[in-house]
Amino acid sequence: MTELDETDRALIAHLSRNARLPVAQLAARMSLARTTVQARLDRLERNNIIAGYTLRLSPEITRNQIKATVLIHITPAALNAVLTQLRRLTAVETVHTTSGRFDLCCLLRTPSTLELDTTLDKIGEIDGVQAMESLIHLSTRVDRTA
Repeated sequence: MTELDETDRALIAHLSRNARLPVAQLAARMSLARTTVQARLDRLERNNIIAGYTLRLSPEITRNQIKATVLIHITPAALNAVLTQLRRLTAVETVHTTSGRFDLCCLLRTPSTLELDTTLDKIGEIDGVQAMESLIHLSTRVDRTA
């Protein structure tokens, strides 16, 4: 893997805030030549440091959505089957394997508490899910991704 220098980290920080910034604007903000920024972007992409660009919804759109973290304990042999079922649930945004009392940590986002309740029921019905605990997000105090 290629080691990142301070310029690479600054470029990634700018793109993290707005991945659609044109190369010319990135270059101006970083006081670099446009060709230098383009070459660095090409290298970061080629070396899979930048794996892709993504969409981030505005707070106005997500403000009224319900977010929850769901901690799931599964039977040891059920991981792949459980992941397959979780991928089918549109409310499931991310799934992480974890250490400790629970095996999986899922982030859910729904437009209503009713849909959250329905999604939690569907997760609980998946073969291999032994126990789960849900934590509804009330407010965001720190968000470095915004």
